[in-house]
Amino acid sequence: MPKPTKGPRLGGGPAHERLLLANLATALFTHKRITTTETKAKRLRPLAERLVTFAKRGDLHARRRVMTVIRDKSAVHELFTEIAPLMAEREGGYTRITKVGYRKGDNAPMAVIELVLEPVNPKPKSAKKSAAAEKPAAKAAAPVDEAPAEDAEGTEADAVETEAVETEAVETEAAAEEAPAADDSTDEAEKA
Repeated sequence: MPKPTKGPRLGGGPAHERLLLANLATALFTHKRITTTETKAKRLRPLAERLVTFAKRGDLHARRRVMTVIRDKSAVHELFTEIAPLMAEREGGYTRITKVGYRKGDNAPMAVIELVLEPVNPKPKSAKKSAAAEKPAAKAAAPVDEAPAEDAEGTEADAVETEAVETEAVETEAAAEEAPAADDSTDEAEKA
């Protein structure tokens, strides 16, 4: 037996709450965006995200599970054929709730709940994470290469020498850029 949620139910009894949330989910999948109270939007979010997860699976059993909640066949069809392919790359967070102020009649806090249909932009890996990922890979590769100790030391020494040469080249370029600026200032002082 499922444990009932604490606090007052939306609309009265638990059966009415289930029907109310099912109707909200149907409207959300039909219109892609609905305006309702914050409380209803917050209660709708987990239900809608669970239904989208079923739709992403796309098999017959998932469709029947969704049909137990949403009785409108056209809304279920739209969920499985239009919405689920757009959410295929997204791992969660299929809905977005935006607060829009208060209702004029009873001053109830209102919110817009909408489906996030934008394509997923993967976050670029930071330098720290990529460097940390490369270090274990380099350590794992080192024991596989069975090179003599002299060669390993020689390559490390070559790497240090290469870094030193690059550092000197950068310093030389920086000094060369500063030198003409200093010459210009002395020329201006002589003209005055």
